[in-house]
Amino acid sequence: MQFVRSSVHHASRCAARLTPQSALKKLAPCPAPAYQAARIMSTKVGVAPPGKAGDTIFGKIIRKEIPAKIFYEDDVCLAFHDIAPTAPVHFLVIPKIRIAQLSTAKEDGGPDVKNILGHVLMVAAELGSKLSPNGFRYVINDGKDGLQTVYHLHVHVIGGKTLSWPPGV
Repeated sequence: MQFVRSSVHHASRCAARLTPQSALKKLAPCPAPAYQAARIMSTKVGVAPPGKAGDTIFGKIIRKEIPAKIFYEDDVCLAFHDIAPTAPVHFLVIPKIRIAQLSTAKEDGGPDVKNILGHVLMVAAELGSKLSPNGFRYVINDGKDGLQTVYHLHVHVIGGKTLSWPPGV
């Protein structure tokens, strides 16, 4: 079964079927014809991870080889606006060292990986609070099924409006 983000109308019909009792049970997807045949998540699907040596677009942004709207940078990470924003506030925070996925961070990041990840999240929180003071969401896609398309860890910070729930289902 292939899952997609369907229309708001369909999502509200599915949510209307939930009762407090049914919400406690394992949630099943809405029945088939409700799901569309193609995956619709900003028209992207996850991709398999490249080899360890594979460079990414984020590596090129870090080295300033390609333009990006960078608005924060320190020794550990940088933040820049997403090229396809899904909300009025949508930016990415990335570590300067390449960590392919959060799930492989221990192998990719070396002995300082916990400090690096903590720093990236703290910067995301600080910038998110400034740019979207009423609240925001952190998103970290991990792996093919998590719809990760760039294998350089990145935290999406999305806000500036009331966000819907569930995200990306």
